[in-house]
Amino acid sequence: MKIANIILAMTALFAGVSFSAKAQSLATIQGNEADVFVPIGKYIQQGNADRLSAWFADNLEVTILGNSNDCCSKNQAKEIMQAFFDANRPYRFNIIHKSGESIMKHAIGRLYCSQSNYSVTISVMIGENGNHIQILRIDNE
Repeated sequence: MKIANIILAMTALFAGVSFSAKAQSLATIQGNEADVFVPIGKYIQQGNADRLSAWFADNLEVTILGNSNDCCSKNQAKEIMQAFFDANRPYRFNIIHKSGESIMKHAIGRLYCSQSNYSVTISVMIGENGNHIQILRIDNE
């Protein structure tokens, strides 16, 4: 009887650990999608066009203060962002709204720079091959 109770207790313990690990794994995956804007926001706040460009899709839409580049390459977008950061030293960036479906996430943020403040809109494609910025827009606030 004792052996049966021990086996039953061990089975329940392992089943609980397995369920807990699966739940934690799923939460981690979902959390990564929800947190995609954390590193992106960090690089915007730092004014780090090089690190930010690692998140760019191969071709993306970049609009800076009304100057639209509907389909620019990752390298062109990096140069555009570097020029913006050189002219506008960021010191703070806050995400103020997030939305989107499972394959596309959107965020609106407020960028505080030395000369002015800006509204930033970001659209990120969530995919099996990684998460990539498809649209990046910076407007006067």
